[in-house]
Amino acid sequence: MAYNETTTTERTPMYDAIVLAGGEARRMGGKDKPALPMGPRSLLETVVHAASGARAVIVVGPDRHIPGTTATREHPPGGGPVAALRAGMRHTGAEWVVLLAGDLPFIRRAHLDQLLGHHAQAVVTDDTGREQWLFSVWRTRALADALNAYEGDSLRGLLGPLAAERVAMEGRAWFDCDTEDDLKEAHMNVLTEWTAVACKELGIDPATVDRDLILELTKDVAHGVARPAAPLTAYLLGLAQGAGTAPEDAVARLTDLARNWAD
Repeated sequence: MAYNETTTTERTPMYDAIVLAGGEARRMGGKDKPALPMGPRSLLETVVHAASGARAVIVVGPDRHIPGTTATREHPPGGGPVAALRAGMRHTGAEWVVLLAGDLPFIRRAHLDQLLGHHAQAVVTDDTGREQWLFSVWRTRALADALNAYEGDSLRGLLGPLAAERVAMEGRAWFDCDTEDDLKEAHMNVLTEWTAVACKELGIDPATVDRDLILELTKDVAHGVARPAAPLTAYLLGLAQGAGTAPEDAVARLTDLARNWAD
C-alpha cells in the first residue's frame, strides 16, 4: 500500500473510510441490518454519506451496490470484525483510515471532521466513557503493522493496545442499532428532528405539539380507515385548529371515528 500524506484541508487530513457492514444481526432475527431504512436513506447509506469527505469509502460485507463505494468481503464471510478489517485495509491508500460501523443512524460528516481534526489516533467514547472501536481513526501504517502482528479475532484486542485519544461527542453520534428497540429509538429521533425543523418553518412552538398523541391518532386512522387517510386527517385537524373550529376533544372524536369506521 502507498500512503498519500497530502491533506484535503488544513484541518482535515486525507483519509479512507472502512465501513464494517457484515455480521449476522442475531438480535434482529438475522435481518440485513445495514440495509434497513432510516429516514430517506438506509443505515449504511447514512454512514457512507457521513464519510463523503473520504478519499475512498470501503464497505466490507455483502455488496449492496452503493454508488461511490468499494465493496469487498472478509474471508471467510462472517469471519468477524478483524477479518473484515483486514479485507478493507487492502483497499486503503491514504495516510489515515477511519473505522466505522454500518449501523450508526446519528452520524454526520461534522462528527468525522471533529474526529479527524485531532490529527491523532482517536476513538469515540459513548455516554458511559466506553470506547466505540467502530468509530475511530488510525494512522494507516500503524494499523497495518498492528494487523500484521495480531493473531486474535477481537477488535478490542487489536486496537486497545494502540495509543489513541478518547473523544466524547455530542449528539450521540456513537449510537448503533443492535436491537429492534434501538431502531425504534433512532426513528423517534428522526421524528424529533423533523418536528423541530417543521415547527420552526411554520412558526409553531414545538412545546405546543403533542407529537405522540398525533402519531397515535394517525396510526388508528391508518389501521381503521386507510393509510392515505392518516396524513389527510392530521392535515384536516391542523386546519380546524388554525381556524379555531376544532373542539377541545377533537383528537378523541377522530380516534373514535377511526376505530369504529368499519361499523
